[in-house]
Amino acid sequence: MKDVDMNQIRSATITYVTKPTDNQLAGIKKFIADQLDVNVDELDINLVQDSSIGSGFVVRAGNHEYDWSEKARIEKLSEKLKSGLKDGLDPENMLSNLQSELENFTLNRADREVGVVISVADGTANVVGINHAFYGEIVIFDGGVKGMVLDIRREDIGVILLDSEAGLREGSTVVRTGKSASIPVGEEFLGRVVNPLGEPIDGLGDINNEGYRPIEYKAPSIVDRQPVSVPMQTGILSIDAMFPIARGQRELIIGDRQTGKTSIATDTILSQRGNGVICIYVAIGQKASTVAKLANTLKQAGAMEQTIIVSATASDPASLQYIAPYAGTALAEHFMYQGKDVLIIYDDLSKQAVAYRAISLLLGRSPGREAYPGDVFYLHSRLLERSARLSQKAGGGSITALPIIETLAGDISAYVPTNVISITDGQIFLESELFFSGQRPAVNVGLSVSRVGGAAQTKAMKKASGSLRVDLAQYREMEVFTQFSSDLDDKTKAQLHYGRSLMELLKQPLGHPASMVDQVITLVAATARIFADLEVKDIKPFQGRMLDYFHTECSDIVSAIETSGVLEGDVRDSIVEAAKAFKAKDVTSSEVEA
Repeated sequence: MKDVDMNQIRSATITYVTKPTDNQLAGIKKFIADQLDVNVDELDINLVQDSSIGSGFVVRAGNHEYDWSEKARIEKLSEKLKSGLKDGLDPENMLSNLQSELENFTLNRADREVGVVISVADGTANVVGINHAFYGEIVIFDGGVKGMVLDIRREDIGVILLDSEAGLREGSTVVRTGKSASIPVGEEFLGRVVNPLGEPIDGLGDINNEGYRPIEYKAPSIVDRQPVSVPMQTGILSIDAMFPIARGQRELIIGDRQTGKTSIATDTILSQRGNGVICIYVAIGQKASTVAKLANTLKQAGAMEQTIIVSATASDPASLQYIAPYAGTALAEHFMYQGKDVLIIYDDLSKQAVAYRAISLLLGRSPGREAYPGDVFYLHSRLLERSARLSQKAGGGSITALPIIETLAGDISAYVPTNVISITDGQIFLESELFFSGQRPAVNVGLSVSRVGGAAQTKAMKKASGSLRVDLAQYREMEVFTQFSSDLDDKTKAQLHYGRSLMELLKQPLGHPASMVDQVITLVAATARIFADLEVKDIKPFQGRMLDYFHTECSDIVSAIETSGVLEGDVRDSIVEAAKAFKAKDVTSSEVEA
């Protein structure tokens, strides 16, 4: 990086409250000359009075700042006391502890590297004079505005602003902090809505944190991971039966705008009530009203108390939309490394990629395919690789990631979708045609896949789902070939009706996730052709009545599935017999009422 010129090196500014004496000035000059390796006589000293520093001196020479002011003393002491309190100072002996801290406190010379803004626009700034900044470091501008180093070039550095750029201009000073971008974490974040900086935005007061975690963190190593095998129930029959998700897995939800992607994420969060899984929903570029509606839905359903919403709305700067998923993952890691299971949803990563593209273009990076910078793959890979199921030695916690990608006109071969598909362990593709035809969730059986497969299912679910996916695939194929034919044989008609009944059973209203037991009973009854002779419009009401019957009259079957998680032959037969008995009873009752 280019150093400051010789005139800058030979000049220094001394900020004071009380003008230094001749002896003090001589000592400061000698110190500056030693630091800059120049003769004292060559120095050009500027004296500036500033009462805001309290007392003492602040010396700025070249691109370094040395702070011996009262203001710095107070800030350092405050940090020291806060650190001591978090490390376990006894509240009962608070006064003696504080006295000890004050007696032992010393202010070391603050040597900070200082740069100058050469341009600022649209949430970014270019800075010269800082030679040793690292990627992701926090820097502070005049007025307290914080920024994060995102681009390191030979001549200068590119910084994204995390606050408003109001008041910043060409010539403003920038100071290094030596700290990487971090977010506060802790148990009190549960049930709250925060921005990517960890600041509450729900109007419920401040949050007491338990510490900080860097937003960028290395992914767990191979030896710290274990295979994913514990199911993560979504409560959505079509997903749990055909594309199961395991704890520690990364399953992509992809589809066009307004096809039910967020609905799947919401139902998955609702399914985690009472099972100890902590949920984190990261809203990227969403409307504030949408985030508020989601928070209200979760609160009414009793799921908000174990959920954290990290929101970077459409009105927030691109910088916050860019760091939002990393901030959410840092919160998730706090719980994972405590041995807890976490579900994190990124809604959606295509908007984050767009925000990153905007930032990169503003910083002058070379555009590539679809104007994205060359490292857009690394943007998502380093994020999603942090999701894992840790080994018991590493704590046994997990992060399950459900990234969402929005496509345009169903084009899953676009740049960002293909990148994320290659990183994740499968995808759930939502088809517009299915959605508009009334199939909700609109899961495309042919294009959706879970690369974990049966390893993420309970034995009961695995056995019950059996040939479901094959049957649906055959139905879709047969439907295409028979739509031009009017003369169909009885076998074909029966097969088509069976397929339609399966599609009807897979429909689920929003906010009504199904339990594993209800899913198993439904699938066993469906594959036994219990619904085959019913009219399509009667299938869902009949299913509801049948499940109520099992919970009231056949509680032994329900308990057997819940406790064992296995679908033995006699249990399966019992389900089929009970379903047939209920059907006969239900049909008789209907005839009597008619």
